[in-house]
Amino acid sequence: MQAMTAPNNSLLLRFELLSAATFGRGVGLPGDVDQEVEHDAYGMPYLRGRALRGLLAEEAKSILFALGEVRAKKWQPSLMRLFGEPGRMMDDPDFSILKVSDAQLPENLHRLIAYAIEEEQLVAGKLLTADEVLNSLTAIRRQTAMTHLGAPEAASLRAMRVVLRETRFEARLTFSEEPAPLDLALLTATTLAWRRVGTGRNRGRGRVRAWLKDEEWTRAQFDIFRQEVASS
Repeated sequence: MQAMTAPNNSLLLRFELLSAATFGRGVGLPGDVDQEVEHDAYGMPYLRGRALRGLLAEEAKSILFALGEVRAKKWQPSLMRLFGEPGRMMDDPDFSILKVSDAQLPENLHRLIAYAIEEEQLVAGKLLTADEVLNSLTAIRRQTAMTHLGAPEAASLRAMRVVLRETRFEARLTFSEEPAPLDLALLTATTLAWRRVGTGRNRGRGRVRAWLKDEEWTRAQFDIFRQEVASS
C-alpha cells in the first residue's frame, strides 16, 4: 500500500462514507465471507489509488458530457492533464500530472493503530489485533437472490464485508507540475460530484461525501468552476 506523505504541490482528498461500502478484493474467505474488503496488515480498510483515480476520471468525463460539446472544450485540456489521454498507458510517466495515493484512514488514526499493534500497546486493557481493528470498522452483510415468486433462490446466499458508514478516508493527490487554475477548478467539481464508491455503487450502495483540502477551500474552488462555466 502506498505510504501517506506530505510533499509539496499536493492536496488531500477526504471523503466520508454516508452508507456502508465494500472496497472489494474480488475474493473472500471460505466459510466466512464471499467478498472481502481491501485491508492492510493492521486490519484497516483502504481504497486503492488506481480505483479512486478511475472513479474521479469517470466523474470528470460525466461533468464535461453534461456541459455539452461547446462549453466542454474549455475543460478538455484540464481533463487530459489530470487524467491522461485516451490510449496512453498509466505507467507512462507523462500520462498525466496527477498521481493518486491509496485512500486510507486519517493519518493520525492510522499511525496510532499501527503503533499500538506493532508495539503491543494495551488498548482498553488488552492488546489490539488486526482482526479486532477490521471487525470494529466493518460488518458482514448477507443477502440472497429471490425467485419470481418472491422466495429465496436455492444456494444464492452470499456474505459481503462492508466498511461502516461514517468512516473517513484520506488520499494524497500529488502533481508532477503546477496545476493550472482550471485544473483545480475541474478537480474540485469532480470531487464534489463524486457520490458512490465500491461494489454495487451502480445499484445505490457506497454513498460518499468528498472534499479537497478543507471545505472552505473546496467551496472557493467550486465558485471558480461555476463562474467559468457561466461565462462560457
